[in-house]
Amino acid sequence: MTNSIADIEESDVILVTGSNTTENHPVLSSFMKRAVRKGKKLYLIDPRKVKLADYAEKWLRPLPGTDIAWINGLMHVILKEGLEDKKFIEDRCENFEELEKTLKKYTPKHVEKVTGIPADDIIEVAKAFAAAGAATICYCMGITQHTCGTDNVKSLANLSMLCGHLGKRGGGVNPLRGQNNVQGACDMGGLPNVFTAYQPVTNDDARENYEKAWNVTGMSATPGIPVTEMIQKAHDGEMKAMYIIGENPMVSDPDLNHAKKSLQNLEFLVVQDIFETETSQLADVVLPAFCFAEKDGTFTNSERRVQRVRKAVDAPGEAKEDWQILCEIAARMGYEMSYDGPEAIFNEISSVTPSY
Repeated sequence: MTNSIADIEESDVILVTGSNTTENHPVLSSFMKRAVRKGKKLYLIDPRKVKLADYAEKWLRPLPGTDIAWINGLMHVILKEGLEDKKFIEDRCENFEELEKTLKKYTPKHVEKVTGIPADDIIEVAKAFAAAGAATICYCMGITQHTCGTDNVKSLANLSMLCGHLGKRGGGVNPLRGQNNVQGACDMGGLPNVFTAYQPVTNDDARENYEKAWNVTGMSATPGIPVTEMIQKAHDGEMKAMYIIGENPMVSDPDLNHAKKSLQNLEFLVVQDIFETETSQLADVVLPAFCFAEKDGTFTNSERRVQRVRKAVDAPGEAKEDWQILCEIAARMGYEMSYDGPEAIFNEISSVTPSY
């Protein structure tokens, strides 16, 4: 999120797309509802009629998978009517002319044919969004989990920049994260191409800093494999072993038959989780871990707020904390990792993470 959750209440126009906000982000949705009660406008653009439609000025219903078309349609109208923020574009944007060329064909009538959204509705939302003092875009996995998900997000960013709605209270492009600590996992480098705080593994300075901190040499500059490719590589026999922590691909993968064949094709599968899952049933080794209420640490929410978690209950049986399990395995593989506890780990995070 470029803005805080509280900022949403300050928005003049709230554009929600690909999100069932009241069910998946109930606290955050209350800010939207309060904004509407204050007279702010909310537009819902989603194939499904979710609860938020009851609070919306208008609900636009695109055909699934046509998001880029309606976003381009809004931008086409904004340019045609001369409602873009010329100064913001001049000072802060690149390749505007390329965008302008792309948008030419996305007339309201053309967009209506592609998306099913009436042309008049496209014009109404475009004018309201551009005219707002501050407008926010909130989206969730209905936007990102497509083959063109990255381009969907870039298009929303273009829409916000076109109207100068970035870098101000009540504006911004705000993804509502899908699970409780997915933002924290990304901030901690839980992605194949970055260290903590999104420092690229290809960056020589970043690697050098980590090598000093961890007393190692020759860290690889090659990005790892994204999870979307791992299952296929397991299926094709290119990936031999997999270590899955707190994830259940046998429920979340888009093709479960394919996922099962792929996981069964591995030579070795380890699952670390708090209870038996469909995936753990396929595992060679299951490592029992602590749940959120059994440990100290932090969670990072959608607005990137780092929130402390305190232990409430003892863990059952022989379960261990995730970091303890990883440290013990690392030691057995020849690299000693040991910490006094979560505070020591947090101190190390701070020392190698600029944003901390």
